Order: sequence, then structure tokens, then C-alpha cells
Amino acid sequence: MTELISDELPITRQHPFDPPAEVTEIRDKARMSRLRFADGHLGWLATGHHQVREVLASPKFTNDPARHHQSDARFQGEVPPERRKVEPGMFLSQDPPDHTRLRRMLQGQFTVRRMNQLAEWIGTIVDDQLAHLRSLGGRADLVKEFAMPVPSLVICAILGVDYDERHRFQEDTAKMLSLDSTFDEAMAAIQRVQAFMRELIARKKENPGDDMISDLIATGEPTDEEASNMAMLLLLAGHETTANMLGLGTFTLLQHPDQLKVLKDEPEVIDNAVEELMRYLSIIHFGPVRTATEDVEIDGHLIKAGDTVLMHVPAANRDPEKFPGNPDELDLRRPASGHVAFGHGIHQCLGQQLARIEMRIGFSRLFQEFPDLRLDVDPEEVPLRTDMGIYGVHSLPVAWSA
Repeated sequence: MTELISDELPITRQHPFDPPAEVTEIRDKARMSRLRFADGHLGWLATGHHQVREVLASPKFTNDPARHHQSDARFQGEVPPERRKVEPGMFLSQDPPDHTRLRRMLQGQFTVRRMNQLAEWIGTIVDDQLAHLRSLGGRADLVKEFAMPVPSLVICAILGVDYDERHRFQEDTAKMLSLDSTFDEAMAAIQRVQAFMRELIARKKENPGDDMISDLIATGEPTDEEASNMAMLLLLAGHETTANMLGLGTFTLLQHPDQLKVLKDEPEVIDNAVEELMRYLSIIHFGPVRTATEDVEIDGHLIKAGDTVLMHVPAANRDPEKFPGNPDELDLRRPASGHVAFGHGIHQCLGQQLARIEMRIGFSRLFQEFPDLRLDVDPEEVPLRTDMGIYGVHSLPVAWSA
């Protein structure tokens, strides 16, 4: 079979809720195709659902960024190899046995049972934020007043971070995720957040609390540097991803009134609705990335040792081979389990159960409290996060009957 070669991976979405059309066209021709990376390496692009899962599940690939070829032209030539070395505690970028050791320290904190025990408390946070939203009259920015505060309040409380100190990490998180940031600007933002987390670790050692970071320190297992970097990953992942799903998901539902009616009329559909929204929206532009540590065959293609594979989760989650019918349509009744929005394999999202609970409660109660919620601008005027590593909306002006 002829292999396609793409010299540049497009990220521009022709429609706010869909992957780039050029990428889905590539997927429909070849679910594994060749991709020329920014550094000239001829690697691979995986766009099929089965192929993405196979790469993510294979122990023959590494997640060490120092071994990946550069896929981002912005950073080409800017990143010396020594600065791509994984810092202690950054388990998302580590392989076993280090990844196994670090993740084991946190695994028990994020079980389904433990997360379900938090549902009532999370519901109180959601209700309080909805009451705040109601107090603003008849219009507001849903991102600022609801979508961002809810997961931020939740993860801060779980970790033991003072929510009043959110300015210490939210602005720098945005700088880290901005596609307009240079490598040095992104690194400086990371270092400021790391400094904040080191201060927090020192305070917790002096005055431990009833929180996850204090519990982690009490085990005596991680070094201070490992603990601070682990906590930073949990803090950043715990608010940015869910916040953007709540914002973009609300925009999506308001633009799909037939599906919003299903959500309102059939509250029992909420669990599946969250999975379908995760599948349908897939709030990253592309990724993750893996590099083969030995020759491996994927879908009949020989991936040689040293070859880097870039996976395209949005395209994979619209793969008609996995999701028959019309996967480009939002269908809250669709059996959407098996999507790869939370990843797959040993690096599958540690906090996925927490995110699911926040979204189930958030979407359900938002439309219960504001049944006539509507956009307060034309859809074309909603500012999309096309300039950020995590996709969503910068703001979502909404209105309701006061």
C-alpha cells in the first residue's frame, strides 16, 4: 500500500468541534502514514483508533521526550538535548520502572470508589458556583464564572493548595500551554510553578493537612523534588482539562439543541453523554508522541527502532471503524466507551474518574439550574483556543432569564 507523506500537520479546525479536515482525509486513506517531523525525521502519523491504542499499549515504545524527534516547528533548534531531560517526578514522561514506582504512590488516591465518595462534596462546589453565577444577573462568561472555578476549586482542595493562591499557577499554566510562547517563555513559566510547588511542599512538611500532598509526603517515598513535580502535574492536569471540557462542552450542547433536549429529558443518559462529549471533542490538537525502542510492526507497517510516532487523538476518536454510523455527529445515546480521550495503556489519565464526576455533575446541574441558558453572542464570535495546547474556548458569553 502506498504510504502518505505529510510534511506539515495542520491544526486549523474548519469547524469548532471537528478535527482538521486534512487529517481525517489522511486517516480515511491510511490509518498509519508517514510524517516528516520539524527536524527532518521521517516518522509516522497514527490516525486510526485501533492503531493509536496499539502504539499506546506497546512496551516497545518510550515516552522519554529526549528520545522523540521534534514535531513542533516553533521549538526546532531551540531545545538543546540536555534541556529535554525528564526531571524527577515527571511521571507522564517516564517509562517503567520509574513511571511504575511514581504512579503507584498515587494510584490508590484515584480509585473509582474513592472518587465516587467525593461526588456529594463536588456537587456542593458546583451548586455554590451556580448560585454565584445566578447572582450575576442574566448574563456572564461561563468559563470565568463556572467552567474554570469548579475543577480548580476541586483539585486545589484535594491537593491542599490554597485556592486564593491560584494566580500563582493559572497565569503560568496559560503561558505553558500557549502555542505563541517560545521555548524559553514556556520553561520560565514551568519554573515559576515549580518554585510555587516547592514552597508548598516545604509548608506541608512543617504543617501537614488532610490532603493528598500531605499524604504523599507522609509516605516518605518521594524526594521533595519528585513530590513537587508530581503535585504540579496533578494540579495542572486537574483544572485545565476539565475546565475546557465544561466550557467547550456547553458550547457544543447549545449548538446541538436536539442533543441538549436529550440531556434534559433523559437525565439517566448523563454518564454516556460525558463519554460521547469526550469522544466527540477530544480537546487536544494532536498527540501523544511515542518513539520505538526496537523494531515493531503496527497495522502491517514496520516501525523501526528510533522512529517517532505522532498520534492524532481527535481523528482516532472519529474513526468509523471503531464508531460505526456517523462518528462526526454528536449522539449522546451512542455507546462511546473505548475512546482514547483519556489516553490508553500505562499512561492513561490518572484522574479520569474525577474528571468524569465533575462533568456529570457540572453539565447536569448547569442545565437544571439554567434551563434556558443560551449564547449571548453569535457562535462565530466565541473565541476558540486555537492558540493553546489544550483546545476549548477562551470565554463563553451566555445569558438566561434572570
